[in-house]
Amino acid sequence: MNNQQAGAPANANNKDYLDKGLESAEKKFGGAWGQNTEKNRGINEKITDGARGLFEKATGKKVPNKVSN
Repeated sequence: MNNQQAGAPANANNKDYLDKGLESAEKKFGGAWGQNTEKNRGINEKITDGARGLFEKATGKKVPNKVSN
């Protein structure tokens, strides 16, 4: 059974560069709050999705697939 069949988001296990960068910043600067990045996964997805949306709105271009899924 894959993640989509189990009810998980399609990209739950596919961390792109934005997701990895945010997790790295949390680990480095987040103190105790940033140590468990999997616990914050849902919030992180909302943050990176918002950042993608702002980029696309400001530039009129899609975020490159290499950077974002």
